[in-house]
Order: sequence, then structure tokens, then C-alpha cells
Amino acid sequence: MQNENLIQELATLTSEQQNPVSKQLDELDSLAIVTLMNQQDAQVSTAIADILPQVAKAVDLITQSFQQNGRLIYVGAGTSGRLGVLDASECPPTFGVSDQQVIGLIAGGKEAMFKAQEGAEDSPTLAKEELEALKLSANDTLVGIAASGRTPYVIGALEYGNAIGSTTIAISCNRDSPIAQEAQLALTPVVGPEVLAGSTRLKSGTAQKLILNMLSTAAMVRMGKCYENYMVDLKASNLKLKARSLRILMQLTDCTQLEAESLLKAANGQLKTAILMAMTSLDVEQAQTNLEQADGHLKTAIQNALTHS
Repeated sequence: MQNENLIQELATLTSEQQNPVSKQLDELDSLAIVTLMNQQDAQVSTAIADILPQVAKAVDLITQSFQQNGRLIYVGAGTSGRLGVLDASECPPTFGVSDQQVIGLIAGGKEAMFKAQEGAEDSPTLAKEELEALKLSANDTLVGIAASGRTPYVIGALEYGNAIGSTTIAISCNRDSPIAQEAQLALTPVVGPEVLAGSTRLKSGTAQKLILNMLSTAAMVRMGKCYENYMVDLKASNLKLKARSLRILMQLTDCTQLEAESLLKAANGQLKTAILMAMTSLDVEQAQTNLEQADGHLKTAIQNALTHS
């Protein structure tokens, strides 16, 4: 009976339908297959364009959480969970934030990143237990990700988030999904049936990835993590990022490489501080104080320093 109900439920989902355009997929050669996939992928950007006002609202809510020392927590299973973990893991090196500010939870834990953990996504209580362990609070924003919009693990997370008073957001690719109804804000890019029927790692996964890019990047920009369009709060944790820090500093201030290296050393490797020092002649302590007073917004700190010089 349970299987029969699930079959009937899946039959109603757009993401599970057979795509008439790819009905002869198994008869196509390689070029025809990838051409068809590329044509279908073009629908993703349009689907997201239709919901940009809601995406912007989600960015505002996440920014409010950050301003209240809250966190952004992604919750998902399978491909959706992996995409959340991926986006979270990229935030510390890109924006210089703690690995506890943006967190990705995937049903089945770390092992599920590399191998499917059977049944983990079917538990509505598992996510609640993991969020309790994280001490989820009313200051946090919880983003539930599920292409189908019906994953019990994600539903359970959103129910708990609502009970705690967290901000809850749902990302799904089917209209009027259970997670959309559970969340305070729903982001629903309807990309249509997949080229490979039901394989939501394709268009649905691409849509989710693009939206996650927007949520984390735009919220970090709102928090002052960039200057112009440079990532000035990056964490120089490898040779490439160290070279990028030097290059950005040289581009923004017209200093030499030796001068850039000296400034970064004086600023304890903090690129934003080094830029402010170079542009205003402040020492490291003054620069750090000015940045704190400007809530980390470099352009504001520069303007304040030049106004009072």
C-alpha cells in the first residue's frame, strides 16, 4: 500500500514525467544527446528568472540572520544535500567566514557525500536530531532543498525550524510541494521534465546549484565581503589564493608586488585591512578599528577614513 501511494504521488510530479522531446533518447548518437541536453538546460535560467523576486527576499532573510550572528543551514538528501554541502564548504575560503556560519547537512552524514545511504532521506526525525545537535536557533535561516519537494528528511527539518522560530526557506522544482507549503518562503523554479526521466541531478540540480550560488554570494556581498567585485575577505589558504590576494591588492592600489607582500604581512594576511592601509595610510590597528566601525564594509571604511583625515 505504501509503495502504491508513493507511485501515485510521483506520477503527479513534473520532475518525474517523461519528457516528450527526449523520448527517442536511446536512439541518438553522442552529439545529438548532448545537443538535446544543452537545449533543455537553457530552460533553467528562464525558470529562475521567473522567481528572482523571491530569491532576493531569501537573500534579505539570510542577511538578517547574519546580522544577528545567525547561521545559514542547508538541509537535503542525495544530489540536493550534496549541493548544499558544496556551497557551504566554499564559503570559508571565498569569504573568510567560519565553517560554522554556513553549514550543509545531508541525510546519511558525510558518508552520503560519496555513496548513497539507503533510507536516510525517509526519516523525518533524523534532521531534527542533527539540528538539535547544532543548537538551531531563531536567529538561523534554514534552507530545505529537495527537487521533488517531498523528501521526509527535509520536511522534518523545516517543521523543526518553524517550531524553533528559525527562518525557513524551501527550494524545490515542483509547484505546491510539501516543503514549499511548510516553509515561510518557497523558491520553486519549475524546469520541466528531465531529459532522462526522473533524473533530477540534471536540470533540477542545475537550478538548485544556481540558486544556492545566488543565496550565499548575494548575502555575503550584502555583509561587506566584497569591494567593487573583488573578494576582499578571501582566506589565503593555498598558493593560488595567496597569489590572488596579492593580485587584488596590486590592482586596487597600484602598489608593487613587494609593497603588496609587505602590506599583507603587516595586516596579518587580511586582504581587506591591507587595502584600507594602502588607500588611507592608516596603520593596522587603525584600519581594523575603521573596518569594525563600518561593519566590515571596505568602501564605507575608506570613505570614513578619508573624510576624517
